[in-house]
Amino acid sequence: MIDNRALCEALKTFAAERDWEQFHTPKNLAASISIEAAELLELFQWSRGQQWNEFQDAKLKSRAAEELADILLYLIRFADLAGIDLEQAARQKLLANADKYPAGQFRGSDRKYNEP
Repeated sequence: MIDNRALCEALKTFAAERDWEQFHTPKNLAASISIEAAELLELFQWSRGQQWNEFQDAKLKSRAAEELADILLYLIRFADLAGIDLEQAARQKLLANADKYPAGQFRGSDRKYNEP
């Protein structure tokens, strides 16, 4: 389980100790989330497999963990500065997605909700 509050406080301290708050603008943090997500994707750029068995490679798993941590930390920092409760936002999004994608209509389907 992720302790958002503890990570949020650790990030505040980390940024304050380095005087980095000035750089934590919405644009910079959003860009950082995107960049780190692209770095995660880059790990699989020329991957032939699309299965989870790729994670039997300890080096790949470690690198993926680092990128995921970067994404998470930037996400938590952005949400904190924007005053967004991530857990509440995620729960609301799950409910909205359940409405958009009823299990009976979308089970086993990869089509988008607005596609026939």
